[in-house]
Amino acid sequence: MIAPVLALLLAQPALDPEIEKGFDHFYNLEYSQALSVFKRALAKAPNHPGRHNHVAQAVLFEMMLRSGALESQLVTGSNPFLRHPKMEPTAAERTQFTQSIQSSMDLTAKALASNPRDIEALYARGTAFSLRGTYNFLVTRAWMDSLRDVTESRKLHNRVTDLDPARIDAFMAQGFHDYVVGSLHWTYRLLGFLAGFHGDKESGIRTLAEVAAKGNVNRADAQIMLSVIYRREAKPALALPLIETLLEHYPRNFLLLLELSQVHADIGDIEKATAALDRCEALKRASAPGFVRLPQERLEYARGNLLFWYNEPERAIVHLRLAASGHAHLDPYSGSMAWYRLGQCLDLAGQPAEARKSFRQAAVLFPQSYEGAKLARRYVSSPYTRQRYLEENPTAPAKR
Repeated sequence: MIAPVLALLLAQPALDPEIEKGFDHFYNLEYSQALSVFKRALAKAPNHPGRHNHVAQAVLFEMMLRSGALESQLVTGSNPFLRHPKMEPTAAERTQFTQSIQSSMDLTAKALASNPRDIEALYARGTAFSLRGTYNFLVTRAWMDSLRDVTESRKLHNRVTDLDPARIDAFMAQGFHDYVVGSLHWTYRLLGFLAGFHGDKESGIRTLAEVAAKGNVNRADAQIMLSVIYRREAKPALALPLIETLLEHYPRNFLLLLELSQVHADIGDIEKATAALDRCEALKRASAPGFVRLPQERLEYARGNLLFWYNEPERAIVHLRLAASGHAHLDPYSGSMAWYRLGQCLDLAGQPAEARKSFRQAAVLFPQSYEGAKLARRYVSSPYTRQRYLEENPTAPAKR
């Protein structure tokens, strides 16, 4: 759902009612509407660096939704920060994002040259670095530049909290950075620009939890980030209340409801996991706001994936065939995973010839940077078995 975590260091919304309306659209996945609101607000205050950040943020997340980068399954694995597929922005998106970030950088540099203690300029500049770091990670695939940008964001927001310790929202950058650096292999921590930042996963989580509980404008961001981290840390029960709270505030966000199903599945409650998908489908059939955009194939994939994890491959095949055959309606991540899961289930159901076809489809239809395509290559010429999976993934939950 909500991933990768790099992208969750969001621009701070002002308390302007128009900006709040834009972020209501934003958190409900209505990025084009959010972008329209942010552009209108920017036209009224073109020298406001935060509003340039809002525009860049909406452009970036529209790209992420289209590519499947908002699926939290992408943060599973031993080192997810290095494993995301490259996003392909349109020329217009690339231009609008880079120009917006540069405008924010220019405006904040000018403000800080006049007053190095300008808290709003420090905060906006830190946010611009964070957004650029996400872009470098997902679009240009410049991993070192990305980490450098996020580290610079942390330094700037450290300065904000030094000047105003009561500004809880600014601690989110610190919590996120501590978690990320604490998750990296020790060799990465020797990088010169990380000097003085050793990282501490548990400290980072505690900081994010404080922002999630006490933050003002960044509370939702911290809740999203924490839910992703708790799932990555195999603590789904801690993610559950966060997802439920977010759903109360952003009921048009279908990814939150899909995430709720996955969290229940992680906990081990297949009935509640299925109920969340039933609710999602009912809202789609009723043409509920936000759910009209949800492809039926995405629901079929979710059901098939759930049944796969609960060792019911024969039942899963029906749903996964529908999802895979309609992969053109899915984002590349979900599409590649649908073909891959179908191949796994066909092998488990004793249909090896059909399984090989599915694995080949996953491997040839999608770039290797997508998880399903990459994993499928392992099984194009040899059968998938649960024993083989567990041998290759010793930390996988027992139910898998």
